[in-house]
Amino acid sequence: MKVIFTQDVKGSGKKGEIKNVSDGYARNFLITKGLAVEATPKNLSDLEGKQASAQHKIDVDTAEAKKTADILNDKKIVIKAKAGSSGKLFGAVTSAQIADEIAAQYGQKVEKKKISLKSEIKNFGEYEAEIKLYTGISAKMKVEVTEA
Repeated sequence: MKVIFTQDVKGSGKKGEIKNVSDGYARNFLITKGLAVEATPKNLSDLEGKQASAQHKIDVDTAEAKKTADILNDKKIVIKAKAGSSGKLFGAVTSAQIADEIAAQYGQKVEKKKISLKSEIKNFGEYEAEIKLYTGISAKMKVEVTEA
């Protein structure tokens, strides 16, 4: 019997996969536990629709990430911070502050989790930040910290 797996089943198949399995295994285990459905024409067309929808979402997300990367790549943001007499900042500049500045200066919303810094920003100067927008798509920006 041909079945479409609705969940990963170790040793049998992965979610969305179509496989031939024995009738008893399909009826008594896979279908009754909701791990698979019979591969009828309706179920096959539903699967195709879901796969097309998932691919479309991936394409849209990739295009959006590329557009954001083009806007942000090799740009510079300026963050004003307060510091003591020695030039050391009170606290540190965080990725949340960088994300807020990107939104303010360039109008691009970036999650703070996607911003990675090579080192902590605790002094004035220029630093490099990498923004991972999507799988394989990232942008590099310069972060300049000046006195408020």
